[in-house]
Amino acid sequence: MKWLYQTRPIAFDLSMLLIRLAGGLMLLHGIPKLMGFTERMDKFSDPLGIGSPASLALCVFAEFFCTVFVVLGAFTRIMVIPIIITMVVAVFIVHGGDPIKERELGIFFLLTFTSIFFAGPGKYSLDGLRNG
Repeated sequence: MKWLYQTRPIAFDLSMLLIRLAGGLMLLHGIPKLMGFTERMDKFSDPLGIGSPASLALCVFAEFFCTVFVVLGAFTRIMVIPIIITMVVAVFIVHGGDPIKERELGIFFLLTFTSIFFAGPGKYSLDGLRNG
């Protein structure tokens, strides 16, 4: 039973790989925002007062481009920062007045990518290959 409570490096590294893949592939819902950018840019929420096109561009940057880097495990800790900021804005500002049930997915993403920030990408990543 002792094995049940031990933390092994391979278990940690596999867990981080699975967390990066699951969170990242689920967050790639930024693809429709990227593909329909011109149709959405004037209607997109502007919670920070920087303009709808700029808000959409930052959201697409985080939800698509940064997420691809996280899935690959490249520059992971840097790339999760825009994702975390996007989720904070989405959960607490854009959907702040919504019931918790409607914010659950955003909270899941926020906690997932914050965990990746603190734990790092693990050995099974491009960062892990680069760092030996």
